Amino acid sequence: MGKYFGTDGIRGKAFEHLNAGLAYRLGQGLKYAIDINEVVIGYDTRQSSPMLAHMIAAGALSEGLNVSFAGVCSTPMVAYFSKEKSIIGVMVTASHNPYTDNGIKVFNKGFKTTEKEEEIIESFIDNPKLEIKAFGDFKLSSDFESTYLKLYNQFSVKKTNLKIAYDSANGANFKIAHKLFNKYAPDAIQIGNNPDGLNINKNCGSTHMEYIHEYVKEYHLDVGFSFDGDGDRLLICDQDKIYDGDEIIFIISSYLKKKQLLRHNHVVLTKMSNPGILKALKEKEIEVSLTDVGDKYVSLELTTNDYVIGGENSGHIIMRHLLHTGDGLLVAIYLLSIMAEENKTLKELTSSLNLYPYQLINIKDVDKSILKTDEMKKFLENIKKTLGTDSLLLVRPSGTESLIRVTVSHSDESVMRNTIDKIVKKIKGFGVDVDA
Repeated sequence: MGKYFGTDGIRGKAFEHLNAGLAYRLGQGLKYAIDINEVVIGYDTRQSSPMLAHMIAAGALSEGLNVSFAGVCSTPMVAYFSKEKSIIGVMVTASHNPYTDNGIKVFNKGFKTTEKEEEIIESFIDNPKLEIKAFGDFKLSSDFESTYLKLYNQFSVKKTNLKIAYDSANGANFKIAHKLFNKYAPDAIQIGNNPDGLNINKNCGSTHMEYIHEYVKEYHLDVGFSFDGDGDRLLICDQDKIYDGDEIIFIISSYLKKKQLLRHNHVVLTKMSNPGILKALKEKEIEVSLTDVGDKYVSLELTTNDYVIGGENSGHIIMRHLLHTGDGLLVAIYLLSIMAEENKTLKELTSSLNLYPYQLINIKDVDKSILKTDEMKKFLENIKKTLGTDSLLLVRPSGTESLIRVTVSHSDESVMRNTIDKIVKKIKGFGVDVDA
C-alpha cells in the first residue's frame, strides 16, 4: 500500500484526512499518472462527496483535462463508463463505511489504477503544481446513464410477479435501482432510498441485513435485495434466511453450468468462503480457485484464466461475461431472471447446499502488526492444524479500518466457537501464553 492509496483507493475521515486540498491535488495528478485527457467523476450520497468531487474536477481542469460530471451514481457505473469510453474514471465513495468517512477510487479505462499510477498521483498530493497553464472543459455527462443501461440488453429479463423489496442503503444506486426495478418488477418496494447526507449505510444496506430481512418477514415477501453504499455489493434474503455472496455465486454458477456458459467449468472464491460451499461445488463437478480477500485478487484470477464468475462472501460478485467489475444491481436483476426462468425460489436454488457453522468477528483497538510476529504466526499455525483440512481459519488486518478480522468455519459449531474464543483471547492479551 502507498502513503495515501490502500487496498481499495484512498479512504479516511472526510474533511480531515480527505479534504479539499487533497482532492484538488489528486485531480491535478490524474493526467500525469494516466495519459488520457478526459475523466468522468461520480460520487455517492454522503455529505462530503459533492465537495470532494468538485475539487477533484477543479484539479483536473487546471491541468487541461476535460471533465464529464456524472453526479450521484454507483461505482460500477463509473467503472463501466470509463471502460467503454477509454477514459479516466473517479468515484468518490467510502462504500459500506459510515458517512463520516469518505474515499476516492480511480480507474484507468475501467480498471483500478496500478501501484505505479498511484505513486505518481501521490507525488502530486505531496508536491502540487502551483502554475496553471490551460483549462479543460467541464460538462454534465449526457450519455452516462444510457451507456450503463445497455448492460441489461445482454440477457433476457421477464417481468416478475414475485413480491420483492430492495434496500439501496440510502446510497449511490438509489436512483438507477429504482429505474431498473420499475422496469422488471414494477411492484417491487424500495427502502433505504431517502439519502440526507448522513444516513448512508446507517442501519440499512448490506452491512445491516436485519433491516430488509425483518421487512421481508413482516410483509410476507418472496425476496429482498440489499446493496451497499456505493452499489458494488449485494446480499439477499427470503423470509427464512439471509444468503451471502458465496451462496449467490453458487446459484449463478450452477445456472451457467447448466446453460454451458461456465467457462472452463471454474469458479473463483476467496479464502473466506464457507467450506460447505466448496463441497457443494465439488459435488456439481465445478472447480474452484481460492484467492486472498479483496476484489482485485478475484478480478486478477478471473482475467488471467478467462473465468466468468467469482467474488467474495461479502457480496462483491463479478460476472465477467456481462461486466468486468462487481455490480450489486446487475447481479440482482440477473438473479431475478434466473428465478423466473427456473421458476424456483432461493431456497430451492440452494437446496443442495449444506453450510458449515461460520463466524466472523472484528477485534477493535488492537495493534494489527502483531499478526506479523513469530509468536502469533506459530499460534495460528497450531490452531489451523487442530481444526483440520475440512475447515476455515482466516485472521487478517482490515485494509481500510483499524481492526483485525477473525473468521472460523467448522462442521462442529462448538469447535468453531471455542476456536474463535481462543483466538480473540490471544489477540487481546498478546504476549500471554494461550494453549493452542
